[in-house]
Amino acid sequence: MFLLGYDIGSSSIKATLLDAESGKMISSATSPDVELEIMAVKPGWAEQHPRVWWDNVKNATAKLISESDVDVSNIEAIGISYQMHGLVIVDKDLEVLRPSIIWCDSRAVEIGEKAFKDIGSETCLANFLNSPGNFTASKLKWVMQNEPEIYAKVYKAMLPGDYIAMKLTGEVRTTPSGLSEGIMWNFKKQAIAEELLDHYGISPDIIPNVVPTFSLQGKLTRAAAAELGLKAGVKIAYRAGDQPNNALSLNVLNPGEIAATAGTSGVVYGVGDKVNYDPKSRVNTFVHVNHTADNPVYGILQCVNGTGIMNSWLKHNVMSSGSSVSSYEDMNEMASSIKIGSDGLIVIPFGNGAERTLENKDIGASMHNLNFNVHDRAHFLRAAQEGIVFSLNYGLEIIRDMGVEISTVRAGNANMFLSPIFREAFANVTGSAVELYSTDGSQGAARGAGIGAGIYKTPAEAFAGLETKALIEPDVKLQSAYTEAYGKWAAKLESVLC
Repeated sequence: MFLLGYDIGSSSIKATLLDAESGKMISSATSPDVELEIMAVKPGWAEQHPRVWWDNVKNATAKLISESDVDVSNIEAIGISYQMHGLVIVDKDLEVLRPSIIWCDSRAVEIGEKAFKDIGSETCLANFLNSPGNFTASKLKWVMQNEPEIYAKVYKAMLPGDYIAMKLTGEVRTTPSGLSEGIMWNFKKQAIAEELLDHYGISPDIIPNVVPTFSLQGKLTRAAAAELGLKAGVKIAYRAGDQPNNALSLNVLNPGEIAATAGTSGVVYGVGDKVNYDPKSRVNTFVHVNHTADNPVYGILQCVNGTGIMNSWLKHNVMSSGSSVSSYEDMNEMASSIKIGSDGLIVIPFGNGAERTLENKDIGASMHNLNFNVHDRAHFLRAAQEGIVFSLNYGLEIIRDMGVEISTVRAGNANMFLSPIFREAFANVTGSAVELYSTDGSQGAARGAGIGAGIYKTPAEAFAGLETKALIEPDVKLQSAYTEAYGKWAAKLESVLC
């Protein structure tokens, strides 16, 4: 018996096949081979067409089948992880009306800020736990205001994972966790946030039917099965945004546990059981995947948009000309030749749109204290990695101030956590041991499908095959140097913000 998980990212689509009994990965495949294009028609905009996601779901599935020696008719359930906060709109024929406005698009910031003021901060925070901000509901309002001819045709508004589930099942559905990430869920009433929709003039009929995160959400249609090379009738039993799902993939389900990731964006996601919010909405509280009315569990998310994308920018724009460095491993080795603090060079990595941690300001990335007689590319590489870690810790301090007592930090052994400098800096700046696991979002989605389909009776059963790869503990010999470097970085950030 096998479980199939899809991770619908903004960089690529990944598919993974798990053996349900052992919990071990059988095979995985990614499509495309290069990063997906993000269309930026105007500064601050970011769009992708949903059909590109579906085409690459098909490509990744075909690669998975061709590379694995298994009978795919034994796949029992499918789970979906997806990039959060995106907007997909379709007409009555379930045809996409425009490219998706994705997570890092900042065009709706002013709309959300005005709604926060007009509705009232206390009302928003008490009911939605967040400002409407630059989230999905505000993006839908932007379409209403700026593309009325398109909005007039809208039948349903979805998140990216809802779209993929629709392609698989032919049914338009969503989840409480998904609606909460779009600021379309009222935590107090445990219902669709009709107050915000009414303020925006959006009919609640546009919102899909709501199903539990872990549940039978539909079955694979004959048409979709034919496109994917799978059998019809497979259960779609789980969907969640990438960060709640990343927490699930790391078995972060209990208060005090923290999931961290450092892919295109960097995220610290803390789990708590108390309804709490940041008055400035610099971090955001969402319904976690295992939340129920009887057993409330919330995820507090802090995101740094400019994380792996900055490392990628450095690789392609700084290291590609006149350098023998050709890989991230080479970059890490070069950066390791520089001591903690990068000899005073400071990098502010916020160069990928408006940052929630900075109250939705878009200050761009910047470099400070550059000395032509001291600093070279190696300094830049180290300062960039340190700047990303410092940015994540800046948000983690807000989460701590909200009363989350940190007991465990877990991360996948992937992306920037593959860098010895990055994980050393993270452990020492945060003062927390970091557990690295051999898992990813597509594996988490597959395990989630097993839970949702009833194949696993408890989460403990689902994580029996989860493997620890490394444990990085704070080093008392290094902590003071990192603390000093972080203090200088934070002071510089405050001066930039002023």
